[in-house]
Amino acid sequence: MTTFDDRERGFENQFSRDEEMAFRVTARRNRLVGQWAAALMKLTPEETDAYAKSVVQADFEEAGDEDVVRKLLGDLTAAGVEIDEAAVRQALTQETIEARRQLLKAE
Repeated sequence: MTTFDDRERGFENQFSRDEEMAFRVTARRNRLVGQWAAALMKLTPEETDAYAKSVVQADFEEAGDEDVVRKLLGDLTAAGVEIDEAAVRQALTQETIEARRQLLKAE
């Protein structure tokens, strides 16, 4: 039974690491996409930092990316930036790749 217990613990540890990495990638992605949106809105460096943090916080409102998309689209539109939902979703996809690359490089 010890071999099976060890194997089960190994799978549980791997699952835990994978979930933690997914969380870190999403948080990094949200920060990066917040910086992207802040650049489009021509925010100052201080405002950019605060805005990126607010995008990360927005992701905790509901499961999935809809809360982030809604925030970004609403803020960009309110700032007078001509953008559509497809462009925001494309930025999310691109920044997910970049976030994963940055985190893997850091390990």
